[in-house]
Amino acid sequence: MIRLIGFLTVILSISLGWFWMSYQQSINSSYINDDTGSIVVTINKGDSFNKIVGQLSEKGAVEAKWFKWLVRVEGKANKIQAGEYEFSPGLTPVQILQFLVKGKVNQYAVTLIEGQTFKQILQELHEHPAIKNTLPITAKVSDYLELLNFPEKHIEGLLLPETYFFIKGTTDKEIITRAYRSMQSFVNTAWQEREVHDKIESVYDALILASIVEKETGVASERKQIAGLFIRRLEIGMKLQTDPTVIYGMGDIYKGDIRFRDLRKDTPYNTYTRYGLPPTPIAMPGKASIDAVLHPKKTRSLYFVSKGNGTHYFSENLKQHNNAVNKYQRKK
Repeated sequence: MIRLIGFLTVILSISLGWFWMSYQQSINSSYINDDTGSIVVTINKGDSFNKIVGQLSEKGAVEAKWFKWLVRVEGKANKIQAGEYEFSPGLTPVQILQFLVKGKVNQYAVTLIEGQTFKQILQELHEHPAIKNTLPITAKVSDYLELLNFPEKHIEGLLLPETYFFIKGTTDKEIITRAYRSMQSFVNTAWQEREVHDKIESVYDALILASIVEKETGVASERKQIAGLFIRRLEIGMKLQTDPTVIYGMGDIYKGDIRFRDLRKDTPYNTYTRYGLPPTPIAMPGKASIDAVLHPKKTRSLYFVSKGNGTHYFSENLKQHNNAVNKYQRKK
């Protein structure tokens, strides 16, 4: 009996030793090499532990039996986070488990560009392969506000143009909500430090004018001057007379050219036929354009014309302006 017990003890020790060496070798060796390349695995919320291990095994990232033992030993079965993961060559099962527990998922990015309209932004979000589309591509403004649960009358101009990072499966609604909250945070803080102007009475007024400035110039050095010029027009009761507002008011009928009859056709956004600010922003203004409106340059200029190189010539009176138009536009 003693011999039998001794024999079984030796066998058990050998077996445990073999098991431990095999286990250690498996969890500390990489199954992903340069030949296989990086492996992408998507874990969805609610996936079972067996399903997760099955995916990793099928992709060749781990050996299922030993990886299950690793997770049990570490007590991490309920701590694996959902998301899309990319495992590069050389990663061991131990490192892979660390990725899964810490949620080191793939990060994607989408950039909302200054001067884009809400429709243009929504179209870009719909075309991004990592974003889940939940909003209809065509709907009334009021429908979007209801779907997004925004306490606003119009959505244009309320999203802050920036680069937003997200994980695969993030919805268009989530990204738009983040951009909306970012705008609210930025503009309300910036408003507290503004230079007071009678014609810019609210944060929303600032967004409206900033959207016009955004569309009128892409030259950083001109923004504050153009903002000051428009504020001066408002102060003396002059029409803003800015083409981008007319274009926005034309909607889908605008095909790339603006004609004289378009300038004369009245819409709520036609600043050639109506005084004051248009009813809403006409695009998404960036931080620099908002800052320009809140801290405009004091100027006597009332007119500006494109010089054809991206910059503008500023004039204080109509005679100077007409001369500039002849020089830069009509080439006389």
